[in-house]
Amino acid sequence: MTPTTQIDLSLILPMFAPDDRCIDQLLARLATIKGIQEAHVVRTDGDAQLCLHYDPELLPLSRVRRLAEETGLNISDRYRHEQIPLTGLDSADNAQNIAEIIAKLPGVLHTNANYATGVLAIAYDSTITERSAIEERMRTLGVRVPQARPPSDESGHTAEGAAHDEHAGHGHGSAPAFLPHWLQEYWTLALVGIAGMALLIGWAGESYFGMAASVAISLYILAYLAGGYDIATHAVPGLLRGKFDTDVLMLAAAVGAAILGEWREGAFLLFLFALGHAGEHYALGRARNAVNALGALMPKTAQVRRGAEIVELGVAQVQIDDLVVVRPGDRIAVDGVITQGQSAIDQSSVTGESVPVTKQPGDQVFAGTINQDAALDVRVTKLARDNTLSRIMQMVAEAQSQQSPTQQFTQRFTRWFVPAVLIIVVLVIVLPPLIGWMPLRDSFYRAMLLLVAASPCALALGTPAAVLTGIAQAARNGVLIKGGVHLENLGSLRVMAFDKTGTLTEGRFSVTDLQPLAGHDEHELLRIAAAVEQQSNHPLAQAVVHAARERGLDLPMATGLENVPGRGVRSQVDNQLIRIGTLALLTEDNLSIGAEVESIITQLSANGRSSMVISAGEQVIGVIGLADTLRTNARSTMQELLRLGMQHLVILTGDNQTVAQRIAGDVGLTDIRADLLPEQKLDAIRALQQQYGAIAMIGDGVNDAPALASATVGIAMGGAGTAVALETADVALMGDDLSKLPFAVGLSRASRTIIRQNLAIALGVIGLLLITSVFGLVQLSGAVVLHEGSTIVVVLNALRLLRYRLPGA
Repeated sequence: MTPTTQIDLSLILPMFAPDDRCIDQLLARLATIKGIQEAHVVRTDGDAQLCLHYDPELLPLSRVRRLAEETGLNISDRYRHEQIPLTGLDSADNAQNIAEIIAKLPGVLHTNANYATGVLAIAYDSTITERSAIEERMRTLGVRVPQARPPSDESGHTAEGAAHDEHAGHGHGSAPAFLPHWLQEYWTLALVGIAGMALLIGWAGESYFGMAASVAISLYILAYLAGGYDIATHAVPGLLRGKFDTDVLMLAAAVGAAILGEWREGAFLLFLFALGHAGEHYALGRARNAVNALGALMPKTAQVRRGAEIVELGVAQVQIDDLVVVRPGDRIAVDGVITQGQSAIDQSSVTGESVPVTKQPGDQVFAGTINQDAALDVRVTKLARDNTLSRIMQMVAEAQSQQSPTQQFTQRFTRWFVPAVLIIVVLVIVLPPLIGWMPLRDSFYRAMLLLVAASPCALALGTPAAVLTGIAQAARNGVLIKGGVHLENLGSLRVMAFDKTGTLTEGRFSVTDLQPLAGHDEHELLRIAAAVEQQSNHPLAQAVVHAARERGLDLPMATGLENVPGRGVRSQVDNQLIRIGTLALLTEDNLSIGAEVESIITQLSANGRSSMVISAGEQVIGVIGLADTLRTNARSTMQELLRLGMQHLVILTGDNQTVAQRIAGDVGLTDIRADLLPEQKLDAIRALQQQYGAIAMIGDGVNDAPALASATVGIAMGGAGTAVALETADVALMGDDLSKLPFAVGLSRASRTIIRQNLAIALGVIGLLLITSVFGLVQLSGAVVLHEGSTIVVVLNALRLLRYRLPGA
């Protein structure tokens, strides 16, 4: 059944009336958002509720609600959507159990725990409950929650992301609050050390030094207590609430070993289990820190001009339109526009560009990037909480909280698998003695082996660890992938559709053809045209002026510019009337065109050129052809995509078939959809989906929003500078760099491969141990080694994604 959520409409549109047209606009805009399947209003007893049906694989509840709030004209902050660190946990099951308990608190609307990322995503009604009450309940469940902090630190973004994993490499477990802070930080390692030392002394003393059995057992019991403390502190309370998780199986196996008198084996089991968890904490901590490193890029203060003075302010205090001074070598503290100065900016932290970009007055800069050469004055365009880096961090955190299709499968599998194993264990204990196959002691021992063998820890961690590291590595390289489902989908695609303008092309026109007539030469034609067009800010006009300046032409004075909408312009140069525009402009002025001019324009149009006809007085003096130039890396990008296994690369363009074929040939595309009106691109995407199945659409995130939303995976270009791209697309290439696309596809395919490898490892080890345990082919210690080893192997395998580079890069 499709999940739904209801929000009081008065919170989205506070001043709405029953017949308010804003309601229709709200519903229409929400319906275009990918992942929202239906939006409507439910009215009961005078109250109106906005009801949203959504796909949780594409949108987490927190984002559904946030999108609804941002779409409304005004919104209160009643409903809070926050992410609280989950530290001190030992398993994915423990995280899920805590999420289910917290979800039952009054006012809590939704919870989603992700053990791999160490985050609890929660939505709650702030008029019913407070975050402090939620955190206090989490502490009673053994979760270490950082000291309460303001909603944002000086940098304007929540500090939790960087704070909660400060010691993730150590893993402190469920440390008692009365212990000194330094010991809490190393709690898990301390317990592992105590368990290992007690086990070693007991084994060596019993085996080689004639230690009394009672003393050895005492040491083994100490190893039990140290190795099993973290497991027992959450598994036992969970068991009392009727929650059977994977750690219950381990704890039952250790207790069973003790019942059989196999104290040494049980102690070894718990020691290895605790050691394995410490290894998991360390490995996952590395992956989490890859994302949290984004937070470290945000400067905490900015140098702000106040009249003749420069004062240092926390970035949260900086307001829109403030002037921020950025010295050479400083990280830029704000999103803004340069008003004075020119310098090379290292934007790799946001856009993934490996080469610094030269910026000058009028150019946009982003918080977290590095000013290299000269001092800059930057006018602030976004508050700290809204800047690009903050939004990237927020969306990466949301992306990691979503579950991929494979992760959902493993959760469904483990949900019924653990209770089934417990039933089978009872049968293994009881049936063999009843039918005379083996004595009760042997059947009990094999049942304990089965408990260890069937614990699906590696299965639970393999997929989320791969999703975490895949999204982290993408973000570090300027690609924002907004969820595990998109990470997996992108890696499975064989078809991609490309918008032309701004995607395959630069989105900037340039002069390609100069056709002088009536005895004029190219320089004279361009000189006259540029003199007139330098008075205009139209993209075609600017292209003409740029071409003239590149040639070093001396432009005469033009006066009296008259704009003729949709036709062109008129102006005076050297006391002569100059017309520049379409044939329609000249026809309206009763000028004779001539067959030669019409032939030139027809040829330019066939080659995909826009044309300007220029007349001086009553005579046509020439035609200028212009085109939006192809990106220099477009062809190499398409070749790389084909090498990665893409089978169909499709261009979607409003140009005619001849032009589309020329572009496709130049770039290396395989399929063409031409003569498309903007609204027909959506129909083309749907037709391609019916023909080929799953498809990606690559566009600029503005005009292409409906097509991006309809595609299996929508990919937006230049997300760092486009708010619409960040919200609309499933994947955003943060820099305006098409060459990042093969990296994103390759990384996604590598992630899918690792996910499949982890599934094979986890299920293979479980299957092997099930068979060997039932038939008594492996000892308990060997089963534990294989079990814990497989868990660490899948996490380390996922960490390989943090080193992913496109082959040949």
